[in-house]
Amino acid sequence: MIGPTVEKVSELVLIANAQDGSISALRLHRGEAPRLEVLETTSGLTGCGTFAVDPDRDLVHAAYKGDQPGIATLRLDRTTGALTEVSRRDTEASMTYLSLAHEGTVLLGASYGGGSGHVWPVGHGDQVRVGEPTARVSFANLHCVVPAGSGGGTVAYFVSLGDDLVAQFSLNASGALTPLDPPTVAAPQGSGPRHLVVDGDHAYLVTEFSGEAVRHARAADGTLSPAEAVGIVDPHHGLAHSRLGADPTQEHLIWGADVHRAGSWLITSERSSSELASVPVDASGRLGQATHFTPTQQQPRGFNVTSDGRLLVSVGERSTRAELLRVEEDGALTSLGTAEIGRGPNWVRILE
Repeated sequence: MIGPTVEKVSELVLIANAQDGSISALRLHRGEAPRLEVLETTSGLTGCGTFAVDPDRDLVHAAYKGDQPGIATLRLDRTTGALTEVSRRDTEASMTYLSLAHEGTVLLGASYGGGSGHVWPVGHGDQVRVGEPTARVSFANLHCVVPAGSGGGTVAYFVSLGDDLVAQFSLNASGALTPLDPPTVAAPQGSGPRHLVVDGDHAYLVTEFSGEAVRHARAADGTLSPAEAVGIVDPHHGLAHSRLGADPTQEHLIWGADVHRAGSWLITSERSSSELASVPVDASGRLGQATHFTPTQQQPRGFNVTSDGRLLVSVGERSTRAELLRVEEDGALTSLGTAEIGRGPNWVRILE
């Protein structure tokens, strides 16, 4: 006999505050009036703008900057939100994006400034530590690395903003990378591919300079094939196509940032307008035209969506607040309130 559906009571939200060098932990309370409650702030992570979470072992691998950049591994207390440092390892360049594969035993990183992608093993036991690198790749202005299962294996996608491409590799449990055929997939020239989200047989890419969401079909071996592209910027703002090295705030240019799936919608962020766009996704995975543009926190570099696609947490680089929004049936986003966090927030992860 199947029992009644149990609604989620709460989730834990982690937010990196780059200017403060800290990670804020918040409780997302459900119920009739969903809200965010600040629990704890962990400091000592200079310039932290990315981290990866291992939910099974309650570990957080957080990148930090400085004369010697590196990655700190911290243990998470889900009740209090406190993060206790376990170990650190140096990296050759500061990381812009971190993600985990193979059940948390392999850590991947992308460095925008270093133009490099990296793979490290993650040890088990009482003293968890990120080990010596097992693989390194080079592409200009790498902004993202996303692993995804495919055909019983794992594929890693490295997104290069500077080279306008997505590099695709097979990633084994030992942390070795093997290029797929073809090894790279071109993005539109000058579009500035930035972040990628994988959803089954599809991968959705957001571009920084052209302000587009691009769907890619995923083959059985994980290789990508570009399909349709749609705009994610409200034309009423009159924003122009951007380019590498430009200042979007001074030149009134497109400044695309993040992308996540929310049920039958793809949500993207654009920083010059400080808006979130809602793009419909049909049953076949195909993208329609954006239907809603919702104002949010100023300069929204990062946001994330709950696993059920109902709620969204957005932050802005020029705001000190996290905003909770509800994803409506028609794709509209309704603000439910904010919570005070740190300075320069730009990375959000939600844990069940």
